[in-house]
Amino acid sequence: MPEAQRTRRDLPNLVIDATTPVPPPRWALLERRLIDVQGEAIAEFHARYFDERGFLKCVPRWSGDDGPDDALENVLNWTVLHALGADDSILGRYKHALEGHFQQYTEARTTDVAIGRDGMYYQDFHACFDWFHHGEAWSPVLMQGLSDPHDRMLVSRMRRWTGWYAGENAHVPNYDKAHRVIRSFFNGSRGPMLRPATALDWAGDPIEVEGRFDGALHGETSYDEMLEHFRDYTDVIGDNHVNLGATTLGVSAYALTGESRWREWVIEYLDAWVDRAERNGGLIPSSVGTDGTVESGYGWYGGVYGWGFSVMQIPWQGKVAHRAYHTRTPFSLANGLLLGGGLGYVTLFRRMMDIVNGNARTRDGRVEYPHMYGRLDRLERIERGESLAGLPAHGPEGWYEFRSRPFAPSALAVWYWTHDRSALDLLEEMPRWVRFLDGNDPTFAEDALAADLDAVRRKVEGFRADAKSPDTTMSDDMNHNNPATTGALIQLVTGGLPTGRDVHALHCRLRYFDPERRRAGLPLDVAALVEAFSEDSVTVSLVNVSPIEARTVILQGGAYNEHRLDHVAVAELNGGAPSEAVATGGAPFAVRLSPGAGTRLVIRMARYANEPTFAFPWI
Repeated sequence: MPEAQRTRRDLPNLVIDATTPVPPPRWALLERRLIDVQGEAIAEFHARYFDERGFLKCVPRWSGDDGPDDALENVLNWTVLHALGADDSILGRYKHALEGHFQQYTEARTTDVAIGRDGMYYQDFHACFDWFHHGEAWSPVLMQGLSDPHDRMLVSRMRRWTGWYAGENAHVPNYDKAHRVIRSFFNGSRGPMLRPATALDWAGDPIEVEGRFDGALHGETSYDEMLEHFRDYTDVIGDNHVNLGATTLGVSAYALTGESRWREWVIEYLDAWVDRAERNGGLIPSSVGTDGTVESGYGWYGGVYGWGFSVMQIPWQGKVAHRAYHTRTPFSLANGLLLGGGLGYVTLFRRMMDIVNGNARTRDGRVEYPHMYGRLDRLERIERGESLAGLPAHGPEGWYEFRSRPFAPSALAVWYWTHDRSALDLLEEMPRWVRFLDGNDPTFAEDALAADLDAVRRKVEGFRADAKSPDTTMSDDMNHNNPATTGALIQLVTGGLPTGRDVHALHCRLRYFDPERRRAGLPLDVAALVEAFSEDSVTVSLVNVSPIEARTVILQGGAYNEHRLDHVAVAELNGGAPSEAVATGGAPFAVRLSPGAGTRLVIRMARYANEPTFAFPWI
């Protein structure tokens, strides 16, 4: 272990030399192949589905079935994949598709849906929809700063968009600062919808379906069936827990600019929801009045995707869906943790799980746990396929939708942040990733990487077999063939939670930078494997699979430098006691890997000790 040393200006003060050659582990070869091959796959996908303008080759529609959010999901994971170290061409193709997307959906106009007649997009943002769908669209954009923090268009857009939700633009009044509410479940660049939504607002303009498309998202074969699907998606006035996804805009704006107003708004809005949960017996309400009260006229449990949102998902088949949507809420609350507000934001959600599960019942000797709460007479009407028109203002309420498994949305993430093992006990089975981190599943890394490589193969096979023309293609038809596959890479390379389309920040233990190419991500030929972590440490193996070139990698604590790295000890790749720990100076440090060399690092860290930033660690 060398003493801390001054090197050239783009390296940190501490540089560790790893010179011991090792046979390249299978996990390292699989990881590098998975990173490297996706650039080729994305190039082919991009050529197949985007034209020279960056327009998606599809029928652009305003819809909860196949709208702009689905179009942008076709570049999902491209930005985080680049930030992991994949080819630079991916970022260029993402930007080409992004700019084309903004133009395509700004030019696309509705006829029957009033909100979209002047453009489905305005100011590069959906005119008015919900954060379930905004979040799916914006997930890749929120990751762009990981690779591209100096992109002036990105910075400008994040300021503009976040300003609409922080109450800074009187012409886009989504947010009421006095009452700390986003005023409607439907919101966007044209402001909030302050009337009940209609099926038309959701389904979009009439369109031919049968014989033209393979089928809409929920299996509809006609436009009338599209309308029927959305017939009960009406209760949108007032704030909704799904709106918490907007706070990730604030995190991104803050990480890009360092401007305190964005952090202050996120904390202000999150704190409002914490207060509401406390006033509601520890349960986060799903509907809040425009005046900030935990009662919107729909009940605290009301609203679209709320606690009591049971609907006839496929009315023409008599199929009921229970669509309370809590999966993203803890990730939104974790934005407060990321911004230095402490663990209280996520332990709130952990306590809520216990409150819900405390209403379990025993039937036929089995314990059953509720997952929904709401109007029981409403549920009865839905189950009978009847209209909700004329439903009395008040009626019997209670828990329902009892299942054998506990209520535990995103329990894995709650454990990740809190290290409270009891959250894992709520899962049906222990995830293999956790067993691997515990040292009990040694083949997980290789299995997961091999499975994702096969997923890329199947996706490429899928889009090569796609013979549809653009005018018979919906914007979501090709989503499942998007080859960007990052789940195993995020877990294994960074020790993090996969991002996907759930509008959350990248939560991870480590991130990497290439000082030679002056970009984010693992350098060429370098593989990393996070083998274990605790509340204050992380263990990672690094390997240079090139037998002829030396590589240097910079390690940072967390995706946003939010974790302070304090000490590092070095060990042999395949075992052996680590050396005496050396202080890092509380900053990122570098590892110089000789050709074919590998090393194992045990790093002590203080989690969430730094303000989050997208800035690169160049000195």
